[in-house]
Amino acid sequence: MRPDDWQLTEDVDDFLARTGDFLRSRPALHTLPLTVTETLRTRGADAYGGGAPVFGRLERAGEVRATFFRTPPHALSPTPLSPEDADTLAARLAGLGQLLPGVRADRDTATAFAEAWQRHTGAAPTLRERLRLYRLDTLTAPDPLPEGRARVAGEQDREQLMCWYREFAAAIGEVPSTDADSWAVERIAHKRVMFWESPDGTPVSMAGVTPMVAGQIRVAPVYTPAHLRGHGYAGAVTVEVSRAALAAGATEVVLFADLANATSNGLYRRIGYVPVADFAVYDFSHAGAEGG
Repeated sequence: MRPDDWQLTEDVDDFLARTGDFLRSRPALHTLPLTVTETLRTRGADAYGGGAPVFGRLERAGEVRATFFRTPPHALSPTPLSPEDADTLAARLAGLGQLLPGVRADRDTATAFAEAWQRHTGAAPTLRERLRLYRLDTLTAPDPLPEGRARVAGEQDREQLMCWYREFAAAIGEVPSTDADSWAVERIAHKRVMFWESPDGTPVSMAGVTPMVAGQIRVAPVYTPAHLRGHGYAGAVTVEVSRAALAAGATEVVLFADLANATSNGLYRRIGYVPVADFAVYDFSHAGAEGG
């Protein structure tokens, strides 16, 4: 394989025309490229607030074997790669003068690319996060449920959603993909966030979902403020938003959990989610330059 076997484009429609069948062939594993490209297709290239997105595909014998996307300023996100393909991708992007801030992928791919990137650029990788991708099997509600009820967030909840979106991003150490106001407005408009509220009507936890693409919906984010945790609110609202995703026709409902958080991983297993794959996120440190 040669580095120039990777075909790059900034045109999301062209990318999807050439890779759509491949991405839809494994909708759970490919949840990130499916949902991100759908957002870019429907909302435009500036949906994630950075520079122009970049997409790539690797073909052999006329068939797509792997893809990647990147929405600056965020990390590179490839589909599963062999060590050899990870090396050719690193060589291709390094040859273009890219300064990647990091990589997010299934664990083996992320590790192989991080090592290849260091070989080609000298950038030192640091493992920042380990994640597990889960897929819903049989939904099982907590017993007993906490007091209260689930409801869809509405316009009256805009300030609450903005606040919790900022808190969630800060808690996981992520650069927000969009501003809090736009995030809240878009999710309210499409009814894609659900609250669990206490009997007096106070929101105590939230769970959102991505749009359905290729039959899959991803639950994200799930957030309960620190002082309200330990009461079962996250489990209750995740069950309700998962149930709503199934009712909307999703054939795959997936979510990511931080492997450092044993509580959330145990919770998702109890309510019916089963592991699909482990993911890793590496940050890259470029001496004398800013990653971007």
